[in-house]
Amino acid sequence: YAQVVRMLGNGRCEAACVDGSKRLCHIRGTLHKKVWIAAGDIILVGLRDYQDDKADVIHKFMPDEARSLKEHGELPKNIRLNEGVVGDLNEDDDIASDDYIEFKDGETVSI
Repeated sequence: YAQVVRMLGNGRCEAACVDGSKRLCHIRGTLHKKVWIAAGDIILVGLRDYQDDKADVIHKFMPDEARSLKEHGELPKNIRLNEGVVGDLNEDDDIASDDYIEFKDGETVSI
């Protein structure tokens, strides 16, 4: 098993495997352009005998399948599953809630 760290384009991604190593993964033709893979997704990879730093993506697990794998102990506890929202976003937070741009001459424009 592995978790996608980032998408590289051209049917490739960088994934952190459960054995602790990062590998360059190639998305198989049966999944390419049919199953959308994004950063944070849990995937099943096939390791190569002749290239330890590369692997092939065999299957992408849906969020409910990934939660089930984590509950059954197949995935390590330190893997954070994609829950849709990254971080804790509250409407009451004042960080980045400023919808105005202030220019040097003092003029303020509302977005």
